[in-house]
Amino acid sequence: MTRLRSLLFAPGNRPDYFSRLVTSGADGIVLDLEDAVPPVAKRDAREEARRALPSLVRELGAARVFVRVNGPKTAWFQDDLDALRGAGCGVVVPKLESLDDLSTSGWLAQVEVVVGIETVAAVEAATGLCHAPVTAAYFGAEDLVADLGGRRTEAGLEVLYARTRVAFAARLGGVRAIDQVVIDFEDDVRFRREADEARSLGYAGKLCIHPRQVALANDVFTPSGEEVEMNRRLVEAFERAEREGRGVINFEGRMVDQPVYQRAIAVLRAAEDGAGPSRGPGSA
Repeated sequence: MTRLRSLLFAPGNRPDYFSRLVTSGADGIVLDLEDAVPPVAKRDAREEARRALPSLVRELGAARVFVRVNGPKTAWFQDDLDALRGAGCGVVVPKLESLDDLSTSGWLAQVEVVVGIETVAAVEAATGLCHAPVTAAYFGAEDLVADLGGRRTEAGLEVLYARTRVAFAARLGGVRAIDQVVIDFEDDVRFRREADEARSLGYAGKLCIHPRQVALANDVFTPSGEEVEMNRRLVEAFERAEREGRGVINFEGRMVDQPVYQRAIAVLRAAEDGAGPSRGPGSA
């Protein structure tokens, strides 16, 4: 699966927004048939998305283009899926609570499938949801808090358990975890803080609802040049020590053993997956 540091959404019934998706620099773009579209416009949005998909797929590649369908409990779900069969794009399925809801569409095994874990039931079933045909899972904090009957706060402690559980489930299932939206799209400080938290929790990227958020997400989820260089030195030092029969070393004032070495390897792999370091020294 392609990297998904940033997954940018636009309403499926607003084709005037689609060109902005293409030029945004997002790793993945999503034509949204769900939350961004009112019920009276659902059918029109589906048709607008179908018309736009061939050119978007040609321009960006199938691995970077998605459509978010309406949830399995809605009247539009199956028609949305049927409309996307053979379209060559990925599919985002929101509010999934059981993989059985995907079983009638066997063709999903041939495309990228991102599922939304955003209800109480979904969080509790998260480990069972992060399996084939699913290739990535996003955590939906806003819907979760609405379902829970809680109160959304800037600190986000009310979703920390669920946010962590989704990251764990994704890791166990071998799928990528994509972090929650920041609905205040002009609050760059909050977006960067949440993205940094998400990366620390093991998330691979973040949902974006405005093009300005894309660069922030790409920046945070790409290891900095300083971070890459430090971890490269650490890996070389540790592997040299292993060849000498040592399993623990003092590296620049830090104790390094196998888990620290493995984390360094993961950072270097993340840098290789991307287009190279984009963050400045000291920003890691």
